[in-house]
Amino acid sequence: MKCLQYYPVLTTDRLRETTDFYVRHFAFRTLFASDWYVHLQSSEDDRVNLAVMQAGHTTIPGPKAERASGLLLNFEVEDVDAHHARLTAADVPIVLSLRDETWGQRHFIATDPNGVLIDVITPIAPSPEFAAAYAADALPS
Repeated sequence: MKCLQYYPVLTTDRLRETTDFYVRHFAFRTLFASDWYVHLQSSEDDRVNLAVMQAGHTTIPGPKAERASGLLLNFEVEDVDAHHARLTAADVPIVLSLRDETWGQRHFIATDPNGVLIDVITPIAPSPEFAAAYAADALPS
């Protein structure tokens, strides 16, 4: 299967609030908006897309038309410290404080209006133990 594009679709009862959150805090822009679906694209990289859909919409069959839960969105950035400071100043809920991980990440976790977790990450050099687990061309420096 050749995938032409991949993006998550968040189902929510807070369509406008969720859309505004990603536009305001994560530099997305609206490519399409209806009363039940919004397609967002990063204003910095058109390969990064996200959609927001009204929970319960008929396009999703029966009991599967639930709200997003158990989801972690990863945003890899150049300067995680700057984004942490910016989002903290904007009162975005931070549920995991900024920290370095031995597997090769400096990161923090925030939440969107639905409780979806957003892991903001800058790759760092992993410990020797974790470095051995990486494919040679995937090892963060």
